[in-house]
Amino acid sequence: MPEPDTSPRTRRWLFADQLGPHFLDAPRQPVLLIESREVFRRRRFHRRKAHLVLSALRHRAAELGDRAVFVRAGTYREGLARYRDGHDEPLSVCDPTSYRARRFVRTLPDVEVLPSRGFVVSEEQFAGWAARRGDRRLLMEDFYRDVRRHHRLLMDGDGPVGGTWNYDHDNREGPPKRDRLEVREPWWPTEDAIDEEVRADLDRWVRDDGIEFTGTDGPRRFAVTRREALTALRHFLRHRLEQFGVYEDAMLAQDRWMSHSLLSAPQNLGLLDPVEVARRAEEHGRAHGVRLASVEGFVRQVVGWRSYTWHLYWHLGEDYRRRNALRARRRLPRWFTDLDADAVEANCLRDVLAGVRDEGWVHHIPRLMVLGNWGLQRGYDPADLADWFWTNFVDGYDWVMTTNVVGMSQHADHGVLATKPYASGGAYIDRMSDYCGGCRYDPKVRVGEDACPFTAGYWNFLAGHREDLAGNRRMTRALRGLDRLRDLDGVLHQESERGSGPP
Repeated sequence: MPEPDTSPRTRRWLFADQLGPHFLDAPRQPVLLIESREVFRRRRFHRRKAHLVLSALRHRAAELGDRAVFVRAGTYREGLARYRDGHDEPLSVCDPTSYRARRFVRTLPDVEVLPSRGFVVSEEQFAGWAARRGDRRLLMEDFYRDVRRHHRLLMDGDGPVGGTWNYDHDNREGPPKRDRLEVREPWWPTEDAIDEEVRADLDRWVRDDGIEFTGTDGPRRFAVTRREALTALRHFLRHRLEQFGVYEDAMLAQDRWMSHSLLSAPQNLGLLDPVEVARRAEEHGRAHGVRLASVEGFVRQVVGWRSYTWHLYWHLGEDYRRRNALRARRRLPRWFTDLDADAVEANCLRDVLAGVRDEGWVHHIPRLMVLGNWGLQRGYDPADLADWFWTNFVDGYDWVMTTNVVGMSQHADHGVLATKPYASGGAYIDRMSDYCGGCRYDPKVRVGEDACPFTAGYWNFLAGHREDLAGNRRMTRALRGLDRLRDLDGVLHQESERGSGPP
């Protein structure tokens, strides 16, 4: 006998970052997918990001078969009109992940807009949590602990497994004395006919339609289907999780991937539910005796920081991206926006920028302590820098980068997310990487031809924002160090002369 049709009548419109099964109400619910070319005309995205998004959308359409209506159009509005020409049925959509997209779906009178999905608590739950805190700061650590209690993750009765909530202090090792970790390399997907079609279409858009991309093309590195994402997750847990926590903050020039999971892109495509990922990590860790600090560090990223920044994106409002407490107005220079790593002499910045150029991805420490640190020291406009991260990273979206860049990286919110600016000199990069050994710049030198641009930039940043930072107790020691510098005038002069050119 044929299987009874239990699918709901309402067709679910899925955006390209809502592709997992948890965005549907039933296994056989009909689906609408719209591919908008105008998205790539409006902004200059990384070539690999465009490939990843289009590949994921088209793979989902192929998986669903006749359950999906797949429309390729110039704009979403045009795609909806074409869909409506041939279909008269109820249509619903889960709340999109940007302010612009949410405004758009709310103008559509015949589309039911449902609450967002894909995060560890709902927006309504977060609003209630924030209200209960009253005037207290909305600290990520407090949110993370409450999420673990709510979902019973890494819990032993009413307390955390191992007696400690946060093992961050055990996960700050510098790099080992070798050029790469002794760990199995990441799982890599195999491209197929859909990827070939995507690549040909992108080539044609560039050639015939004048659409521009940044970065270089290359083999697809990240999962674009649910099956691929689960395979990548299992491979990471089995072969890479143990060493992840130990070296999660370290950088090696010859080991771009280190022991990171590479799951941020498929997670942000909506292919994996974060609670599901955290539970699998917990179960694997217990079954195989994986180092608890590594499991906790991974779980904290998945259900802590990721959802915390998502909820703050909405809680703080659309104007948050325009905050600029440190009055940073400098436009991003052309060598930076063009990902021209070959123009850069400083080893760390050259290698990290090359990683963005070649892969559309580097892990969180190069993002924060090399790229973000550079932008903070040079006074790049925070909103422009957030857009740069959004368009050039395969896992970048407006909700991801607004809070991470404007708040965490650039301190433009004056301490809403981070208690102090993430500014550092070359000493930090020297301690946490192998970049400085063969670099033409010396991390210990502040002035002169051999001066590290991060070291000089750090002291220049402190001098330029002394009054802004004077009331921050976590900056007291750094500002006292500034007062002891005898060559400060030389540092300021050198940084003024450097201007916007590459280091």
